[in-house]
Amino acid sequence: MRNTEADTLDELIDDCTAMPAELRPTTAKALPEPRAASPWQVTDACAAQVDGLDAYV
Repeated sequence: MRNTEADTLDELIDDCTAMPAELRPTTAKALPEPRAASPWQVTDACAAQVDGLDAYV
């Protein structure tokens, strides 16, 4: 019985680069443009969660 799993990182890299063409994507899909981040704000509900934390710690 032959071990088909890679024993070393080099064997794993060789296995990955030897993938059949039909399993590899033919063209790279373009990534969407990143969205502008909205400004981060602390809400009253968020602040209420830590109200009195100094006394607890």
